[in-house]
Amino acid sequence: MNFKDLDTKALEQNASYDQHETIRRFVLGGEHDMVSLIAVHNTNLGPALGGCRFYPYASEEEALTDVLRLSKGMTYKNAMADLPLGGGKSVIIGNFRTDKNESLMEEMGEAVETFEGKYITAEDSGTSEEDMLAMSKKTEHVTGLPPEYFRGKDFGELGGNPSPLTALGVYRGLRAAVHHRYGGDSLNGLKVAVQGVGAVGFELCKLLKQDGVELFVTDVDAPRLKEAAQALGAEIVAPDEVYEQEVEVFAPCAMGGVLNDDTIAKLKAHIVAGASNNQLLKAHHDIQLLDKNILYVPDYVINAGGVICVAYEYFRKSGYNPMDFDITRESMVAHVERIGQTVTDVLSYATAHHMGTGEAADKLAEEKFMGGKPLVGSNQEPPASFGQGGGTRLVQ
Repeated sequence: MNFKDLDTKALEQNASYDQHETIRRFVLGGEHDMVSLIAVHNTNLGPALGGCRFYPYASEEEALTDVLRLSKGMTYKNAMADLPLGGGKSVIIGNFRTDKNESLMEEMGEAVETFEGKYITAEDSGTSEEDMLAMSKKTEHVTGLPPEYFRGKDFGELGGNPSPLTALGVYRGLRAAVHHRYGGDSLNGLKVAVQGVGAVGFELCKLLKQDGVELFVTDVDAPRLKEAAQALGAEIVAPDEVYEQEVEVFAPCAMGGVLNDDTIAKLKAHIVAGASNNQLLKAHHDIQLLDKNILYVPDYVINAGGVICVAYEYFRKSGYNPMDFDITRESMVAHVERIGQTVTDVLSYATAHHMGTGEAADKLAEEKFMGGKPLVGSNQEPPASFGQGGGTRLVQ
């Protein structure tokens, strides 16, 4: 494996570059050399946390654009989640179905280790808990490990599938949006259309059903959709008809880019609040929703339950506690539930300043991380090597 840090002047030619601290390019060995990129956007609040994506990008330039955009997004997401962490991301260019193997992922762990604690990786599209386990053989700076890794350890209650807690955060945020729009705290009798009944969407539906919500669900996986609808007592709608449902809330919990010129024109919901990432196809769709009097809850604010879970797992596993309280499952769940208050803060700020909620969330996030002040107290210093992983190096 060899690597080097990319030149700032060259990076400035990419529109997604945003004064990132480090962009490091790796050539991973094996039968076929594969390129990986790790981007650290901002570490003002702490080490950069962001997942490792394995994807068959059409070109290295496309991969660079993606890792720049995603790492910046993690800075904003972690800040708005009130985590003492910065933003980073990694990508491997290739087909995860055919190109991935354990030795490659171990080598990717070595790539993460070159940052000496400045970057923490986790599962993302194309990677799994087992891949994180392989990477953990070469670096401690990995989280989102499988439950069996924690068996016999005193912090095992912090590992495992984060989907239920991601759904809990979305549920709390959805309730906050309903209160902001209609007043009152009850969801009983409201209609919610949920797009996607995967791990998070299904858990969200269960929480909403307990509150007396009338559910309308859709998914491209027909057998799963039928099974979920029966379990939930929900009405099935076709994927292309979900936007036109006469409901109070539309909850996108599947793919990104679902809020665009065509779908926004069809929407009849008063609120958009769901778990999927990158819901807006373009930034201006935030204003388009505002113009249509649809209250949009920014996705990276409401779906932060997952990143909170893997952050707590890392804090406890590494022995690095930057919080002013003990790291327990109870404190983690309480942190996720505070997403409701964060959503209220964003919506109130947007209303007071007459702006879109997406812009409001960005401004509030920037206030948190631009100054570089810790969000909470500190019981321990960061790892001794934190912040020393920069500099241009070429290793053969």
